[in-house]
Amino acid sequence: MRTICMICAVIALIACFDMPIGYYTFLRMAITIGAILVLFKEVQKDVNLFGITFICLAILFNPIIPIYLYKKSIWMSIDISTGFIFLIYGFKEN
Repeated sequence: MRTICMICAVIALIACFDMPIGYYTFLRMAITIGAILVLFKEVQKDVNLFGITFICLAILFNPIIPIYLYKKSIWMSIDISTGFIFLIYGFKEN
């Protein structure tokens, strides 16, 4: 699980740079899959703050019904926060 979290964190942090539109589609899919995998692991334990956070990330980044925030600055702060959330969870896991 740590590897998946680290990959998702790096992908989210790279999104702060100017990338082609295809990268952001890939970002949506990767973050959604990573968040769902973490969510499945958290649901087995109990409902907690990490579970709720990853539900929100999966909804925000889902590629099926995308949420469009048209300002790059808003997405940059979301991407940085997402990267740090995945990093924190990855280092918290044993």
